[in-house]
Amino acid sequence: MSARETGGRVFLGMSGGVDSSLAAALLLEQGYDVRGIYMRNWSRDLPGFRCPWADELADAERVAVTLGIQLDVWDCEAEYKATVVDYLVDSYARGYTPNPDVMCNQTVKFGTFAQRAFAEGADYVATGHYARVRHGKDGRPAQLYRACDEHKDQTYFLWRVDGHVFNRALFPVGDIQNKAEVRRMCAERGLGIENKPDSDGICFIGPVGLRTFLLDALERRSGDVVEWETGKVLGHHDGAFLFTVGQRRGLNLGGGPARYVVSTDTQENVVYVTADRDCPALWTTELSLEDCRWIAGEAPAAGSYLVRTRHTGTLRRAHVEPAGEGSCHLALDEPMRTVAPGQSAVVYDGLACLGGGLIART
Repeated sequence: MSARETGGRVFLGMSGGVDSSLAAALLLEQGYDVRGIYMRNWSRDLPGFRCPWADELADAERVAVTLGIQLDVWDCEAEYKATVVDYLVDSYARGYTPNPDVMCNQTVKFGTFAQRAFAEGADYVATGHYARVRHGKDGRPAQLYRACDEHKDQTYFLWRVDGHVFNRALFPVGDIQNKAEVRRMCAERGLGIENKPDSDGICFIGPVGLRTFLLDALERRSGDVVEWETGKVLGHHDGAFLFTVGQRRGLNLGGGPARYVVSTDTQENVVYVTADRDCPALWTTELSLEDCRWIAGEAPAAGSYLVRTRHTGTLRRAHVEPAGEGSCHLALDEPMRTVAPGQSAVVYDGLACLGGGLIART
């Protein structure tokens, strides 16, 4: 029986990393006809940082040769810049703290890449994401579930993807217990990639750092650092867009107690801070969400669900009350640290990821 008859034709996003390399091997073993695609999303060098895209492509090519599969390079830079890089810069300029990986998954990996793959004859697209999917029947959208490895679970970054796209998506590493096992399985198959370090931080910024990247993209504007309780000016900064709620490092206020960013005002270019860890402005029991997306295509019924506000962060119980025009209100069972506007709040029903929204400024 041919591979197509056994499993179908899969276009796999190969980054040159451990996870997508093992995904390729597993799909072949499961009888799929696999074609690797390296998405060249970003190739710009920054001062002091050479973009490693060519090295990553070389790693992907070596794995493809080992497995005997075709690997093509697709140029996705225009879409990536417009929907991920520009989104990040614009968000910080307006005083929000974005999740660029969330947008990349929606607009590039399960947007541009998936659309082209299906147009070129793919039955499925696949990636090395740590997630699990249950395909829907009779035209119903798929359901997305957290990975077996809770520490690596990436459903937090997938909440904006439509469930109908997930009906044609595969996540081969989602059922593996942990990253150590993934590396062992890579070594067992002779892929030669098992010791490669995990990627960390924002991929297109690298070791340059977010501050340097933003100062290169946005105009430096001197402003005041103000004590939240008293209104006293404690110091100065190079732009309120450089700071995010809860931040402690990088305030450059000299000696004295540690201080935390309470809020930022990018219009007036002011950063408000406090030295009181119990400051009421640093804690919340409610969150308002905007630009909500639901994997099933419609909001869940109001009720008690689990909510996560950062990748692998604590799952907290909250009453979720969807509202009109893509908004939603969350009432947390217990107080939590205030979350920066622009971050994602993702809603779960047990293991199932239902969707979520962007935390609104209040």
